[in-house]
Amino acid sequence: MGKFGGRSLAQPSAWELTPQGVHATHFVFDEGIRAADAEPDNDEQLDPNAIAQSYMQLHPQHRRAWAWEVESRPWVEHF
Repeated sequence: MGKFGGRSLAQPSAWELTPQGVHATHFVFDEGIRAADAEPDNDEQLDPNAIAQSYMQLHPQHRRAWAWEVESRPWVEHF
């Protein structure tokens, strides 16, 4: 329920603020984040550097194709 609360705040914020040039985005990280001293080849957790790269990719987005929601998961996911 808490994650939906964040999403339900981000979406109307994006609708309201986008015309003013503000890029409101909701990020979802659906797995644990790997600690700095953990195994670098652990594909079951998110890499902090990869998360940072995802954030940085939003900055140069063209205003005609803004993403308002980004969901990150490890490529090795257990269903």
